[in-house]
Amino acid sequence: MIKEILLTAIIIVSALAVGAQDTPGYQLPPAEIVSIVDAPQTPGVLVSRDNKSILLLERPELPSIADLSRPELRLAGIRFNPSTNGSSRGQRVVMISAMNIDGSNLRELKGVPADPHIGGVTWSNDCSMFAFTNTTDATVELWMADLATMTALKIDEGLNDIFRRTMTWLPDGSIVYLRTLSDRGKAPEASKVPKGPAIQESAGVRGESRTFQDLIKNPDDERIFEYYATSELMRWSGGNTAAVGSSGMITDLSPSPDGKYLLITKIDKPFSYIVPYYYFPSTTQIWDLQGNVVTMLLDKPLQENLPRGYDVVNPGPRNYSWRSDRPATIMWVEALDEGNYHANEMQYHDQVYMLDAPFAGEPVPFIATEKRYQGIVWGNDNLAMLSEGLSKSRIRVTSTFSPADPQATLKKIFEINSDDRYNNPGFPLTVTNSYGRQVLLLADRGRSLYLSGQGASPEGDRPFIDKYDLRSGKTTRLWRSEAPYYETVSELIDPAKQVMLTVRQSVNEVPNYFIRDLKKGTLKQVTHFENPYPQLDGVHRELVTYKRNDGIDLSFMLYLPSGYDREKDGPLPTILWAYPREYNDPSTAGQISGSPYSFTRVSPSSVLVYVTQGYAILMNASFPIIGAEGQEPNDTFVSQLVANAGAAINKAVEMGVTDPARVAASGHSYGAFMTAHLLSHSRLFAAGIARSGAYNRSLTPFGFQSERRSFWEAPELYLEMSPFTHATKVKDPLLLIHGMADNNQGTFPIQSERYYAALKGAGATTRLVLLPAEAHGYASRESLLHMHWEYTRWLDKYVKNKK
Repeated sequence: MIKEILLTAIIIVSALAVGAQDTPGYQLPPAEIVSIVDAPQTPGVLVSRDNKSILLLERPELPSIADLSRPELRLAGIRFNPSTNGSSRGQRVVMISAMNIDGSNLRELKGVPADPHIGGVTWSNDCSMFAFTNTTDATVELWMADLATMTALKIDEGLNDIFRRTMTWLPDGSIVYLRTLSDRGKAPEASKVPKGPAIQESAGVRGESRTFQDLIKNPDDERIFEYYATSELMRWSGGNTAAVGSSGMITDLSPSPDGKYLLITKIDKPFSYIVPYYYFPSTTQIWDLQGNVVTMLLDKPLQENLPRGYDVVNPGPRNYSWRSDRPATIMWVEALDEGNYHANEMQYHDQVYMLDAPFAGEPVPFIATEKRYQGIVWGNDNLAMLSEGLSKSRIRVTSTFSPADPQATLKKIFEINSDDRYNNPGFPLTVTNSYGRQVLLLADRGRSLYLSGQGASPEGDRPFIDKYDLRSGKTTRLWRSEAPYYETVSELIDPAKQVMLTVRQSVNEVPNYFIRDLKKGTLKQVTHFENPYPQLDGVHRELVTYKRNDGIDLSFMLYLPSGYDREKDGPLPTILWAYPREYNDPSTAGQISGSPYSFTRVSPSSVLVYVTQGYAILMNASFPIIGAEGQEPNDTFVSQLVANAGAAINKAVEMGVTDPARVAASGHSYGAFMTAHLLSHSRLFAAGIARSGAYNRSLTPFGFQSERRSFWEAPELYLEMSPFTHATKVKDPLLLIHGMADNNQGTFPIQSERYYAALKGAGATTRLVLLPAEAHGYASRESLLHMHWEYTRWLDKYVKNKK
């Protein structure tokens, strides 16, 4: 192993001496792929809380590279446009339409500017209005619209949208929102001449943290970040706008259910150079609507030593939230085991606390959990549901209790492995209460509730609705999706009449909304979205199951070109696309995911487009990495990875659709990491294409993916799991693609740059493509089309036409 590392280091030095490669500019793939990438996006759907109306959110074509190249600051873990004080990335909405829940009375929103950049669409509590932001070249505006007239009105501008939690409705129809300071002056600029070094110092206190990106680096960054992060809280009340409370770096605001109080989080100095803003010193307070601080809940210091390990949490209060079935009760949870679950044997490990308005008394212990607290779904004074679980064992427990006497009435109703999709009972359906919050949807005078889930099975997902009897524990199946359709539940519109809003699709029918009446047995179509991919008509899709050499069940979704005849055309060049996932139970690792009856959605970056170029696609092939009998999954990562790949290829060859000499491996992020390993440790593939991966695990020394051990606790593991270490073993062509503005933890662009240097120095056939301005996921039309051009050239040369 050490010899390999030294050899790799020597190789890199020699590779770095090589000059720049060809720079052809942005290129276009074949026309069939261009048309799929340019396909119109299906509108988004936003159902009102009262289940009476629907907003259709029209989305534009893909952004251009010019859009991604607009001014952008990257500080404290966030990216924003300094010209607008708003988000610099993300999708926008260009038009809003409304319709009744049954699809009638379709009308467009009037009064918005031409070519708007709409975001943050939210319904008012009574669903008579909705609010949204509109971003111009210079500012972020706040707008509201009346549903009855579908007329929009501009309320204010200068919103501070860098934290993306800009506004919220109050029950009385007013809006509270964050606005930049009107008198803040000119933005500070970075010094052109350094005034001194940037210094960090540790006084012997442990400070483990993962590899965050876009961080503050120097005092100039600190001043700039504080300028843009500072807001004042405003309240709009039907024409009157007024400031509320003191200004500051407000990151979160949440009104109480009755709208009389605000839960406010502010960050403060000192800033950190190694963690994002949400680990900075902060205060969590409750304000009244005049901006007076009613109580200080938490004054949290800077946190640079982040918890690492299974079921490890920060000691002290966490997860502040409002109780949804009470007018103004704040709740939170605290660890009873100093934050280290597995180091302390005790019955209860987490304690939930409550504090009622006016928040003058002492916090009241409410309910304790034996495992880590995961949440409460409130119902009424007599019923609520508690979730708790553990990441190490993957156990998840659901219990019911009476809020009047929680600990004494706690009753476990479900206990499952969170990876066990086949036995998942589903999640409780909720309904909007008088405060506009979600609470349990009950039936039979509170004796039953409704459960809805994906309904995973060996035949694929079959979503369902069950009625669960709280006394007997028995479930009654009310509805289940039936072949040849894949239908999911959006809303239960009328529980008494068993009328629900669903999304229904099939292999040949695009997803659309329907109203299904279970009692009458009727089905009415609400939306009429059209197929955006007529180019894929005739493409064959098939759910394929098979076994690994150790008996683990596996599967992939097979796609074959339109008109393909395996008898006449013979085996095809093939692309295997996968993403490894960790499990602790072999029985859950091979469970089927997805449905053979769903419509084929093709994202602009998907490898499915290559089915138009004569390739078979083994899509989302199962790649379980299993840790059992005391082993961690990664202890046998490489051998399981190769076994997964071999099993998939063998099955496709057995079916007669794949030429075993012409198979490519490809993946994104951890899938890219997988691809590099497969080319290092096997000769199963003619070539590989790895997108935005991490290839040197010493650059993520405090853990990665689901790995909890540090580099210093398991150095051999980190070296073995680093494709960089094995660069000299790669014998088949490997294309590396990476966004130059990648902001994902651990996948710095330098990961691909150093790995390419190692491969090139080792004499491997390789190519590195760095996409300007692109983050971890690629967004601009130019980049996506060029990426597909790179794919098709690489695949055609080294796979389809392999000599």
